[in-house]
Amino acid sequence: MDFVALELVKNIQELDHQNEYVVFVKPDEDVCLQSSGNMNIIELGGGPYPTWEQCALPHAVQKYRCDLLHCTSNTAPLYNPVPMIVTVHDIFHLENISLFRKGFSPYQKFGNMYRRYIVPGVVKRAKRILTVSESEKKRILQFFHLQDEQVSVVYNGVSKIFKPVTDQGVLEKIRLTYGLPGKYMLFLGNTDPKKNTKGVLTAFARYIHEATTKIPIVIADYPQEELERILQEIREPDLMPFIHRLDYVNNADLPGIYTMASLFLYPSFRESFGIPILEAMSCGTPVITSNVFAMPEVAGQAALLIDPTNPNDLASAIHNVLTEPGLSKSLSERGFVQATRFSWAKMAQDYMEIYKELVDKTASRT
Repeated sequence: MDFVALELVKNIQELDHQNEYVVFVKPDEDVCLQSSGNMNIIELGGGPYPTWEQCALPHAVQKYRCDLLHCTSNTAPLYNPVPMIVTVHDIFHLENISLFRKGFSPYQKFGNMYRRYIVPGVVKRAKRILTVSESEKKRILQFFHLQDEQVSVVYNGVSKIFKPVTDQGVLEKIRLTYGLPGKYMLFLGNTDPKKNTKGVLTAFARYIHEATTKIPIVIADYPQEELERILQEIREPDLMPFIHRLDYVNNADLPGIYTMASLFLYPSFRESFGIPILEAMSCGTPVITSNVFAMPEVAGQAALLIDPTNPNDLASAIHNVLTEPGLSKSLSERGFVQATRFSWAKMAQDYMEIYKELVDKTASRT
């Protein structure tokens, strides 16, 4: 179960003690949920995910006499005995044929093929499509030629663990654990091309060449060999001493890593939401992010927005934040306020209202 769905279930357990819920999950060694008074967690077998979703899930929905099925992660059964809503987080897999080419494992390619086949049929059958931003809603409406009322937006939230870490002992322990520099900017990269790692490194190289005081960059979740390849490609192999690469990062340590960062970079080419923007803001870290897709919607007026296709734009923004204390402080203060607009509890409340609306509407027709 992905962490957004996990937060939804946990918050519904806290907020709703009246309606009955059945949560179907595939068997897993890592048990994340426990049944509660009005919520029954059912481990449902059924083989690989496609057969589990297309065969076992509809049968279980009928067996447990559910009134409504909510599928939380893009796909759903094509044939389902009850009204259904689906959260479509994004349609990148439908828009971008390169997802089936080099750079993806066979498992990833199969997953993309499955979504590409299933999602159009699911969209036609669902009573309501949910998505995570107005930006993504607009793309879904255009791609599937839907009416506005067929798609609703329910924003993601940010975990309560993300807040400034003030205990210097805790911060020093985290610094020692990961060997973090005294000052640094932070980039949570991965090999997905949309994360714009090449652009970040190009901009960082310009900053290093021009800055009087050179602050290193900490990059998490990025393979060493891929990092070296990009540095060779952009003809900046001598940049490596200014880069501190992290492998696995314990989620409990992330608030401290954000807190100690002088700046957080999130210049993606495309995002349907952008939860790390809110994580950094919640920790008081100034944010630079992109001026496209959902990122301005999430960041509001609390981040510097740049053109992700222009590394010079990003380099200038980095320089400005790191050399202008007033700008850094303003972004930090505005970020705190912006992040309070989003919570998992509010997300769960919005979903529960949609559940009630659709169940009541179905009942009135019978």
